[in-house]
Amino acid sequence: MNPASSLSARRTAGLLAALLLAAHGCKRDQPEAPGAMAPAKAPSGGKIALLLPESKTARYESHDRPHFERRVKELCPDCEVLYSNADQSVAKQQDQAEAALVNGAKVLVLDPVDSGSAAAIVARARQSKVAVLSYERLILNADVDYYVSFDNEQVGRLQGQALVDKLKADGKTQGSIVMLHGAPTDDSSRYYKSGAHGIIDGSGLTVGAEYDTPDWSPDKAQQEMEQAIIRLGKDKIIGVYSANDGMASGAIAAMKAAGIDPLPPVTGQDAELTAVQRILTGEQYMTVYLAIKLEAEIAAEVAVALLRGEKPPAERINGKVNNGTKDVPSILLTPVAVTQENVKSTVLADKFWTAAQLCEGAYASACASAQLIP
Repeated sequence: MNPASSLSARRTAGLLAALLLAAHGCKRDQPEAPGAMAPAKAPSGGKIALLLPESKTARYESHDRPHFERRVKELCPDCEVLYSNADQSVAKQQDQAEAALVNGAKVLVLDPVDSGSAAAIVARARQSKVAVLSYERLILNADVDYYVSFDNEQVGRLQGQALVDKLKADGKTQGSIVMLHGAPTDDSSRYYKSGAHGIIDGSGLTVGAEYDTPDWSPDKAQQEMEQAIIRLGKDKIIGVYSANDGMASGAIAAMKAAGIDPLPPVTGQDAELTAVQRILTGEQYMTVYLAIKLEAEIAAEVAVALLRGEKPPAERINGKVNNGTKDVPSILLTPVAVTQENVKSTVLADKFWTAAQLCEGAYASACASAQLIP
């Protein structure tokens, strides 16, 4: 072998040795077997869309949104909440949902404007493999993952029972009750209505006029109350069942304009600030307090779990509600009736409202009478 060939052979042998050593080193750095690979970690961040239906009901902007956003940040600092309010427009909510999906949302928390048409939003989310949490209002005929709300039929029962008890305690058994129900597009409305009728219909009292109020609108409730006054006579109305506080404000405005004094007992729901103030002054008899802070926080917890590919804790699930497609695993919270007598132990104790908020200005004397302030 000539020297050049010998040198070439030595170089080739050296190169092969180096390659073998490198290969051996690479092999040592690899897992022993595919099953030994570490499990993938849950994503540290991601986008969650919160889609609320309207802003006429004060709770959505003052409570639901801030408590939801705060809790998401506590659980997942790197998560982003994509917030939208549909202003009671079905088309607008569909556009907002589409925009959230295009923007990369992996979970939709949807409080639908229309419980039926929102199924199209769920179907679109499913195409993108996005989880959907039905919040506050149940989405019908759709494959939603979870439902977080209150026992809505119990809300109606609390309202109906409070009204019946008050009328009988005051000896007001002759005359008519006016019933103002919620929006027919909101599936919750039928449960409020069923619960209230279940109490009132068996009480011996008479329902003289009854309305389903589009969009839960206080203005439309006021118009309906005006119609009822003309139809029944202002001296014949002994009580008003209103499904929420906003509509109660409309009914009260109509009765005051008609010169009805004293006002008959009026029910409500949501424990809005102005409603609790009306309760303190005697213009509204009761409301239903929903622990919205807790509801929003639980929804945030479920949404973050879904974002991470997990399930919410099993102990959180306390019911199933059939939406026409499936029995949806549900977290149902307990509503509480609020009158003058328990404002302090409910909305104040939970810091839903503060005494400073309730008792400002013209309401100071009413608060003092209710012993909310010294």
